[in-house]
Amino acid sequence: MAKKKSPRIRITLIRSTIGRKPEQRATAKALGLGKLNSTVEKDANPAILGMVNTISHLVKAEEL
Repeated sequence: MAKKKSPRIRITLIRSTIGRKPEQRATAKALGLGKLNSTVEKDANPAILGMVNTISHLVKAEEL
């Protein structure tokens, strides 16, 4: 029986973290986003979706 693939999400940093709260900077760094226009692909689990929701004004998220 084949393993079910978990949904993926592509996250792109479109706004700078300069001048943002330290918690928001830490969230972006924890997602692997450092520079502007950097992109990562992650599994769409509740923890990742919550992190994206926290910095939704800084990122663009697409479902894959």
